[in-house]
Amino acid sequence: MAGVELLDIVKRFKNETVLDGVTLTVAEGETLVLFGPSGAGKTVLLRLIAGVVEPDGGTVRLDGRDMRDVPPELRNIGMAFQNFALFPHMNAFDNIASPLAARRKTAERVSEGVERVARLLKIDQVLTHRPRALSNGQKQRTALARALAASPSLLLLDDPLRNVDAKLRFEMRLELPRLLAAEGATTLYVTQDYKEAMALADRIAVMFRGRIAQLGSPAEIYLSPASLEIARLFGDPAINVLDVTPEQDSQGPFVRLSRLRAPIDPGLHHAVGKDCSLGLRPEAIRFVGGETTGAIPVTIEAETPLNEKIVTLVTTARGREILVSRPSGEPGPSQGQAHIAVDSAHALLFDRRTGLRIEPSRDDADVRGAAA
Repeated sequence: MAGVELLDIVKRFKNETVLDGVTLTVAEGETLVLFGPSGAGKTVLLRLIAGVVEPDGGTVRLDGRDMRDVPPELRNIGMAFQNFALFPHMNAFDNIASPLAARRKTAERVSEGVERVARLLKIDQVLTHRPRALSNGQKQRTALARALAASPSLLLLDDPLRNVDAKLRFEMRLELPRLLAAEGATTLYVTQDYKEAMALADRIAVMFRGRIAQLGSPAEIYLSPASLEIARLFGDPAINVLDVTPEQDSQGPFVRLSRLRAPIDPGLHHAVGKDCSLGLRPEAIRFVGGETTGAIPVTIEAETPLNEKIVTLVTTARGREILVSRPSGEPGPSQGQAHIAVDSAHALLFDRRTGLRIEPSRDDADVRGAAA
């Protein structure tokens, strides 16, 4: 059964359309991340699902039930916000207990529910503290515990790690998947941090301007972005983008880098002659010896060690800048002249006019024709 079904959702504020025909299905028990820049409509979509905001068009179904005219308190939803939103006059225990108390649970059930999630989130030692006595990390965990306390069937998490330090954010990226799996709730998680999205999601819905631009697994979004706009949002360092016009010879389609032939996917033969943008992830480029077939001469401009990887800025003979990434400890040149090679299997091609990715054709006849 689908945990959440959104059918053609529209929301306007005055003359601005914030959500423009959003259709989305989230499976029961799935963690779906809503990812995109500020203003894409992510938070409004969460509030609409929660019942705090009413749609101007479309249907919201939770566990198969139409939510029209169902108030927020009857939707069995837990929600956590980026600003924590804790009651300042209550201690951590009472903050966590508030959804249970609102459902008129017995004192024993309230205590059991609070202690269960507090242990799970490792804040059982601060339950008597008020928010002003808690660190940001403890506040964040308390807000999450409150969302989980009543064992909701649906969790709505609105960028809950945004206001915590980098160390805690890293730790919670590791802990949250385990926590969410243990709870078994359907989860919608909003973030603008691509690493967070990649770490937490079963699937990612990338949003732009009130619409879902792409929906897929983290690997699908990263390796096969639907557009250059999406490709630029994922990756650190960012994807290299070079203007090219694909050509073709007896060996198949290729692009020219520093006037040298760089092969691309044989299925991209239908892009020959078009104005395109070539997207190259820094890790899809490697340093090679000058005698290697297809080696492209470059000049090393700078090298930056980044703990687990080393990022090198190089320029081609035509002055185009390219970032190359390799794992720390892997040998490579750090200055002067060098050569690089491109992994054509991971080269992405985009239509320069529309920005949309040009997908390889997998028609056997077409591929045979391209190689003929």
